Amino acid sequence: MTDTQQSPTAAGSGASATESFLTGEMYQAARQVPPERVDAVVRAVLDGVHTAIREHKVTYPEFQAAKAWLIQVGEGGEWPLFLDVFVEHVVEEVQAETQQGTKGTILGPYYLPGQKRLTSPATLPMRGDEKGTPLVFAGQVRDHDGNPIPGAEIDIWQADADGYYSGFAPHLPEGNLRALVVADDEGRFEIRTVQPAPYQIPTDGPTGKLIEAAGWHPWRPAHLHLIVSAPGHRAITTQLYFRGGEWLDSDVASAVKPELILDPEDQGDGTRRVRYDFELERDEGARAA
Repeated sequence: MTDTQQSPTAAGSGASATESFLTGEMYQAARQVPPERVDAVVRAVLDGVHTAIREHKVTYPEFQAAKAWLIQVGEGGEWPLFLDVFVEHVVEEVQAETQQGTKGTILGPYYLPGQKRLTSPATLPMRGDEKGTPLVFAGQVRDHDGNPIPGAEIDIWQADADGYYSGFAPHLPEGNLRALVVADDEGRFEIRTVQPAPYQIPTDGPTGKLIEAAGWHPWRPAHLHLIVSAPGHRAITTQLYFRGGEWLDSDVASAVKPELILDPEDQGDGTRRVRYDFELERDEGARAA
């Protein structure tokens, strides 16, 4: 991410991510978790915290520092950022144990639903002077038996060539480099965009202070975000990366998987082309129906 006077702050990004999450369907569904499940998971989390305190002989000053930090994370609206960067990849690993087809990875904090619906071939909404290397992203959506899935939907969002996301950076127009693209009757799609840049998660808030205190780096490799779905199939949430890019081996969010790395091809006119085919698993409920 480049340094500009318009760089989004951690507080601003946190507020946007928190608002999006609290108004989302996923949050509403989470409120239906039964008490016995809450009891079991919360007890296990607290047991882990207690074990860490005992094993590392945590002092009162360290405890008070942790308490102050937790308060700052909440006041800054950074819980979506912190949890999506440092916790979500393990939740995704557990979910992946019961899902076949394309490899998934984390959703991340920058998803915004309800984007412009386009029919393939499509060009993502962008500024007239959008910077960056032109990129063509193409592929096909098929089921587990190799059959094309007509009209599959590819919800795609990405950072721009400076590493900023629309909706989280004040200088970007709403919906920039975001869309829901509908594949053709053979499940094929082609999306024109620009290659995203690696970016660092906001570091001027409490999450950034933790990263600095621990001596970690805050960078994520360049990637495309995707939710691929179709009626009667389990949707897959994933990210696609670019071979040779920075931070692939040390992603701060631990979300990179070898199966999700693309091999860009230079088209000779300054455009790069990548292909990735998606495989969706049939939904058990739909199969039973």
